[in-house]
Amino acid sequence: MSTPVAILYTKEAEKTVKCYLCARHCIIKNNSTGFCSVRKNQNGILYTLNYGKTVSFGVDPIGKKPLAHFNPGALVASIAATGCNFRCQFCDNWTISQSKNVTETTMSPEEIVKLTKEANCHGISYTYTEPTVFMEYAYDTAKLSHEAGLFNTFVTNGYMTPEAVKLISPYLDAVTVNFKAAGNLEFYKNVSNVSDVKPIFEALKTFKLTNTHIEITNLIIPKIGNSMEQIANLAKWINDYLGPNTPLHLLRFHPDYKMSTLPATSIENMEQAYLVSKGEGLRFVYFGNMSGHVAENTYCPACNELVIRRDSFEIIQWNLTNDMYCKFCGNQLPIKGKYYPTP
Repeated sequence: MSTPVAILYTKEAEKTVKCYLCARHCIIKNNSTGFCSVRKNQNGILYTLNYGKTVSFGVDPIGKKPLAHFNPGALVASIAATGCNFRCQFCDNWTISQSKNVTETTMSPEEIVKLTKEANCHGISYTYTEPTVFMEYAYDTAKLSHEAGLFNTFVTNGYMTPEAVKLISPYLDAVTVNFKAAGNLEFYKNVSNVSDVKPIFEALKTFKLTNTHIEITNLIIPKIGNSMEQIANLAKWINDYLGPNTPLHLLRFHPDYKMSTLPATSIENMEQAYLVSKGEGLRFVYFGNMSGHVAENTYCPACNELVIRRDSFEIIQWNLTNDMYCKFCGNQLPIKGKYYPTP
């Protein structure tokens, strides 16, 4: 498979290029790569080095993305290509997102769609690494996926330009944007090597304008990323700009990579964050990485009855109609798509 020319860049003087796929806007000299390590300038032309080079392909429940209000119960083919525009010290996928020595399998977009259909999946999720930095590969695959009657979802850090959002949005049905430490700037600088968080919020506003289904996660990290004030601020921003029906998934930190000495987030800390987020008006707040907790479930905001009971990524009780109305009070819940019960 040939190395394709990249998208969303401009040619500058002396064979230099400027990439505006992600919010870093890397200025890349000749024979050099951008921060992501997978976009290379060769004689004033920017190429994408990871096109078709799949480092992961597997079948997941959509709840693992996590998406709670989009085609619940569906199965997705999860794909990834190497590369990331962050350098998170806690990354649990660092061996494929940050390593430059990855064993790759060459798979064309056509092959991915074919394998997805053969696995009886309902859609494709671009995940595990950062889909922004394999945008060309994701774009071509997502377009074919739609033609085959499948849906597409991104699991992303959100650090992309509005141009990138607008490019992929015609073929993107849902997006999960992952915050860390509620978007605290100092945390992003010190732990993820990111100098500005504003582009994430701007990307979310653009996604909202494109009518892409949005869900948010926030990783709560003990000692350095668990401020209740910042969690409240994030929840308020979500309510103000995305709406109170936007699902927020609070993720429990588990030690990994360069932050393996930190403890896991306490249950008390998680429950406090839950109450704070609900207190800012969000109607659907969920826990991640806490199997069996009641905050994995969906409750009708009108009558407070349990309408979806979950155990980790599995739906074990369903009390909604096909049109997503509560069977107890008749209130319609803001869940997009259809329910796919386990066979």
